[in-house]
Amino acid sequence: MPSPVDVELLQGELGREPALEVAFAAVLLDAVARGQRGPALRCYRPPPTVAFGRRDTFLEGFAAAAEAARGHGFAPVIRAPGGRAAAYDEGCLVLDEIIPAQDALTAIQDRFAREAERHAQALRRLGVDARVGEVPGEYCPGQFTVNARGIVKLIGSAQRIVPGGWLLSIVVVVERSAPLRSVLESVYRALELDWDPTTVGAVAEEAPGVSIDDVERALLGTYAQRYRLHPTPISPAAVAAAAERVPRHQVPR
Repeated sequence: MPSPVDVELLQGELGREPALEVAFAAVLLDAVARGQRGPALRCYRPPPTVAFGRRDTFLEGFAAAAEAARGHGFAPVIRAPGGRAAAYDEGCLVLDEIIPAQDALTAIQDRFAREAERHAQALRRLGVDARVGEVPGEYCPGQFTVNARGIVKLIGSAQRIVPGGWLLSIVVVVERSAPLRSVLESVYRALELDWDPTTVGAVAEEAPGVSIDDVERALLGTYAQRYRLHPTPISPAAVAAAAERVPRHQVPR
C-alpha cells in the first residue's frame, strides 16, 4: 500500500471579499501545479456569494443576475471551475482539494465519482440519507451531486484542470437553505435558466442538530483517510498574490 500523501490543511477565512477567496484557490492551484508548494486542502466558511461559471457571463441576463445577487446581499463573482451559478454563505462549507498531477485530464470523471461517494458516506454517518446523483431541476446541475433522498441538493462539485495539477472544489450547504433558494430564484430568473427551487436543501434540515463543526469534522475525516493532513498557517505572500488576481473574478457594476 502506498504511503499517504502529505497535504497542507489551510483553514479559516481571508476576510469578507468573496472574489479574494476565489482568487486564492486559483493561486494555490497554479503554485501546486508548478511545484512551488505541495498539495493543499482548503476548508472555510464563505461570505455570502453567488459564484457564476464563465459560460453564465455570456448570457444576455448576466448583468441583471449579478445585480439580483447584490440585491439579496450576495456578492457576485466569477469562479475558475466550471458549472452554472451557485450560491453559498456562512451556513456552508467550501473545501478545495488541490493536487499535483501530470495526467490530470485522464481521471476527471473518476475523481468526481470517488469524491462524491466519500462525501456522501460522511453525511450518512451523520444521519443523512445521502446519495450521489443529479436531482431533477437542481441549480448548477451535475451528475455527481450529493443529494438527500434523491430530491434535494446538499453538495455540488466542480473541477479545474491546469498543466501539472487539478482542483476539485465542493460546496456543502449545512444550514439555512432559504436565503440560498431566494437569491437563486432571482439569479436564475434573470439568466432565463429553468430550475426547481424546491431542490435546494441543507444538511441540518435533513439531520436536525447537526452543526457546521460536525460536518467539517466528518468531511475532513474522509480526507484524513488517504492524506496526512498538516494544519498550516495561510501565507501572507499567497494572500497578496491572490489579491492581485481579484479583478479577474469580480463582476463590475
